[in-house]
Amino acid sequence: MIIQKSTNPRISTFDPDNFSFGNTFIDHMVICEYENGKWGDVKVMPYGGLPFSPAMMGVNYGQACFEGMKAYKDPNGDVFLFRPEKNFERINKSAKRLAMPEVTEEMFLDGLKALVDIDRAWIPQGEGMSLYIRPLIFATEEALKARISNKYMFAIVATPAKSYYTEPVSVLISDFYSRSANGGVGSAKAAGNYAASFYPTQLAIEQGYEQIIWTDDATHEYFEESGTMNVFVRINDTIYTPPTSEKILDGVTRDSFIQLAKKRGIEVKVEPIAVKTVIEAQKNGTLKEVWGVGTAVVTSVFQALGYKGEKLMLPSLPAEESFALALQKDLVNIQTNHAEDPFGWRVLVEKKIMETA
Repeated sequence: MIIQKSTNPRISTFDPDNFSFGNTFIDHMVICEYENGKWGDVKVMPYGGLPFSPAMMGVNYGQACFEGMKAYKDPNGDVFLFRPEKNFERINKSAKRLAMPEVTEEMFLDGLKALVDIDRAWIPQGEGMSLYIRPLIFATEEALKARISNKYMFAIVATPAKSYYTEPVSVLISDFYSRSANGGVGSAKAAGNYAASFYPTQLAIEQGYEQIIWTDDATHEYFEESGTMNVFVRINDTIYTPPTSEKILDGVTRDSFIQLAKKRGIEVKVEPIAVKTVIEAQKNGTLKEVWGVGTAVVTSVFQALGYKGEKLMLPSLPAEESFALALQKDLVNIQTNHAEDPFGWRVLVEKKIMETA
């Protein structure tokens, strides 16, 4: 691994109480290039722009995928990753589906740890605070030819993060648009999946909703995901979530919620969720909660469901009665080293590189 420290670090200008998530980048990034059938050296280098051509194949033909994960700083200043091996497995699953070269475990995990280590000062402390990390792979060959690229880049960039979507949101159940289709790339974190979701989401916002619950492409009768999140439904005291498939992303937060719920003794059913069942439960009072989970948001609780022109309100449960909030607290406490980690999910990032002053 090649480490090139920034000679002009910006950490002294970073205000952890006043920053913009997604637009504030740490001092370094990881870069590794693929050419002639193999990956080159992993480089930790100063964050900045790179020279690319508009003819770059990743831009023209969509060979691009990414991951989303976080690093957390506990009250003692120790830094932890959360289940990074799951993100390593998933980025390679996405790369394979998009006919891109897979990255090695050493490239991914060692590059990740080195980046977080050298820029650990950028990780804000406090409730809901973290460092959001974006590993990605994209085609870089300069060629206007509809074929598999011969050149790629693996990169990792990161931005400080704070809590958002803190207030309950209203979501529109889609009865026309779908996030993915049978035989498609729904189970991959393909960049194009997100671009395709923006227009339907914009339409939902115009109707007074913050997000969409995506339904299956064939019948629009079953829940699949919500926005960029996996979705959970609580009817009485049972939690339901759709099974992962070629259309539904295998979310790390989703899997963690399932395991934490089972540890609490909550019944979890991983099975298809019919829209009709949810609507009927709302009508008869057995629908208690619907929420989404994902790396960035952790948990987004829904206050209303829009369906067929009707806005259906959900119960406003006290925090102590909410399964969604209880599981969120369990998860965050493990991530931030405020609780024991019986699953072995938390990974300490050891101090090996002198931080940039």
